[in-house]
Amino acid sequence: MPFTSEIFKTVDAIPQAYWNSVNCCTNIYYSPKFLKTFELANTDIEFNYIFTLKNKEAVAFANTQIVTIGIETITKNITISSDKIRRAVNNLFCNNQIRVLFCGNVFLSGEYGTFIKENENKVETFKAIAEGIKQVSKASKKLTAVFVKDFKNESLPITNHLESFDYAAMQVEPNMIITLLPEWHSFDDYTNALKSKYRVKANRADAKSEALTTKLLSEEDIKLYKNALQELYQNTIDNANFNAQILNLDTYIHLKTTFKEQFIVKGYFLEEKLVGFLSAMQNDTHLDAHFIGIDYSQNKEFAIYPRILNDYVRLGIETKSTQINLGRTASEIKSTLGAKPEALTCYCKHNRYLPNQVLKPYIKKVQIKSFKQHSVFK
Repeated sequence: MPFTSEIFKTVDAIPQAYWNSVNCCTNIYYSPKFLKTFELANTDIEFNYIFTLKNKEAVAFANTQIVTIGIETITKNITISSDKIRRAVNNLFCNNQIRVLFCGNVFLSGEYGTFIKENENKVETFKAIAEGIKQVSKASKKLTAVFVKDFKNESLPITNHLESFDYAAMQVEPNMIITLLPEWHSFDDYTNALKSKYRVKANRADAKSEALTTKLLSEEDIKLYKNALQELYQNTIDNANFNAQILNLDTYIHLKTTFKEQFIVKGYFLEEKLVGFLSAMQNDTHLDAHFIGIDYSQNKEFAIYPRILNDYVRLGIETKSTQINLGRTASEIKSTLGAKPEALTCYCKHNRYLPNQVLKPYIKKVQIKSFKQHSVFK
């Protein structure tokens, strides 16, 4: 086979010619300057960047991180047909901390892990990427499992070839996407398009949160409020079903320095105390919600979370985006704003052959939690 893999431990070691050849940097999430911000701030993560070469020319890129997580973090988020099976899966991993290799950005929800150069044979090249991931996993000490994450349905004819590498496919919670119409020039235009029940709901969130003052945070502000931001973010992590890794919010300082207005952090203050924040990245014509943070003791009275969701819509309209990706979790609430699910599939395998054979049937039985999809527009 003409394919070889070259693996780099840091973005700085990657030759510029490789980026130029693969030509993936038009998408921010594959750009070296974006990847570098995570590397700088999250020093407890082991980063590996895989380039697939064909006749010494770079034709594909894969982004991986090795993180340590508790197995319950994974199993509590998924519907397993019985507690007995859940216990069996937990026991397979000895109920403890495990080292997992993620291909894909562990801090982003979506298809941001592998990139294949235009006009290359996608199936053959993707198999070569899988070989590169195998190389990284073999070279990593005490690795328990490998996750290749977040593929849209249209990618599955290519990515399902991972099953020949002994991976099992599983559906994960979908991204919730709002498609913005070009005729919406203001939040009022958007709410006028909603059925009355949902318009009332959106307006109520704004009314209840009137006591809050908001501010778009500069790089200096993020530095000033960093501890408060980290604490609010930790609150939402503690409330979330699944989070593989906790982001060090120094990342936000680096992102703001690097991407300026493209990276948005908005603070919510109650009598000058920070009680919430949202963050988002403008990626071409898409606005992607990143992490949020909430003081849950004030959330009910001041509707912080519903207000944050309204403000994502406002930001999408202000930035003339064509869609807003609200990410995973709280799918039903997001659907009341007009968000629709975009199905995502992950692949996983235990690093040892026998436990993997035991695990695969369980993975195939995994079901994501269902939710009511609301139809909100007139």
